[in-house]
Amino acid sequence: MVIADEAVELAARAGLRLDPWQADLLRQSLDRREDGRWSHFEVAAIVPRQNGKGTLLEARALAGLYLDPDCRLIVHSAHEFATSLEAFRRLLDLIEAVPELAEQVESVKWSHGQEGVTLHDCSRIVFKTRTKSGGRGLSADLLILDEAMILSEAALGALLPTLSARPNAQVIYTGSAVDQNVHEHGVVLARVRERGQAHDASLAFVEFAADAELHELLSDVERMADPELWRQANPALDVRISRGFVERERLALAPRTFAVERLGVGDWPLTAPEVTSLLPPGLRAAMLDPGSQPVGRLTLAFDVAPNRGRASIAVHGRRGDGLRHVEIVDARDGTGWVVERVAQLVKDHDIGAVRADAIGPAASLFAALASRAVVVVPISAREYASACGEFFDAATQHRLRHPGSPELDAAMAGAATRSLGDAWAWARKASSVDITPLVACTLAAYGSDTPPPDFQFAFG
Repeated sequence: MVIADEAVELAARAGLRLDPWQADLLRQSLDRREDGRWSHFEVAAIVPRQNGKGTLLEARALAGLYLDPDCRLIVHSAHEFATSLEAFRRLLDLIEAVPELAEQVESVKWSHGQEGVTLHDCSRIVFKTRTKSGGRGLSADLLILDEAMILSEAALGALLPTLSARPNAQVIYTGSAVDQNVHEHGVVLARVRERGQAHDASLAFVEFAADAELHELLSDVERMADPELWRQANPALDVRISRGFVERERLALAPRTFAVERLGVGDWPLTAPEVTSLLPPGLRAAMLDPGSQPVGRLTLAFDVAPNRGRASIAVHGRRGDGLRHVEIVDARDGTGWVVERVAQLVKDHDIGAVRADAIGPAASLFAALASRAVVVVPISAREYASACGEFFDAATQHRLRHPGSPELDAAMAGAATRSLGDAWAWARKASSVDITPLVACTLAAYGSDTPPPDFQFAFG
């Protein structure tokens, strides 16, 4: 009998009733090549909450402790101490409930941050809360990275090398969908997911998510009431998760939260290497002026992300002291709100021009705005490059201010660039964050050299 079959039977003896997907992934994690090494160095499960990721990890840990003589140390890592402690307690309860497993326990350690179980044959499992240095000095055969949607590069760098000296090591990632607005360290799991979707042979991978894009759901929130989407994302639906509870979640949670947490539809970060910002922290700090206000006529611009998941509206005007003023008026998920908001701003305020990239994603809204009597000035690729250069010059020459916006600051910090002839422009797809706030400000500020009039204006 191969170890995979034994592992499923051992889990059952310990009271773990594995769902088909759990049993299948457990078997994949224990599949061996002809030379006896694991077929998959990495195993990953991306599944919405309460669908059984913990049960999978418990079954794999039991197999490592009791069935694999070559597995001497298992390191279980979680983002928070409470999660790590709960995982330790659950595994210990499983072991103590089965006499044949409990009698093999040599010791149990309850010391804070040192929780673990050691068997008579010296195989053991330790539970660690992730830190920048946690795990250094250990040499593990199995590394479990729970809550992998919150796994920083620094923590991975401290933990993954613990496997390097072992002859047949394995790492397991489990987590739910990443929302890059919430999970600042989601890029590690995003890279694993990309390799899983590309069918990397060294990775055993499963993901449960509704067949939809986040921006689509946020544009049609009633669609989230479809039980078919619930079923696609939740293998435990009607088993451990009731439809009534999911419906209560849908009514209680914000649409974006429900889409990410229950439907598994993430807002995944780009996995390209981190860019070096042309607008470093010191320069961005110099641009910030919470009391900044424009005077007189304004120019408005809007921009849409390539996946249409975010959009931003910005204005530009001159201040009384002649400095340029840019401001994010609105930044939200989706695009369904943009036309109405722009039209209302033009109606309510002294807007001299409305601009957007002529060949960017925002161009699809031009016709709808025209039907609302809003004429958009299209910005060509050449003009876009000029606008980027003008914005950069104004920023570096300390002629540009803004009253403060976390969206704009994040965009300036993470914006990449691309070549446009001999010039350059902000690159939406290559950037590590949503840069629609920066693009909107850049286009709004383009060519605005009119002198300041004699009255004040400010958005409330």
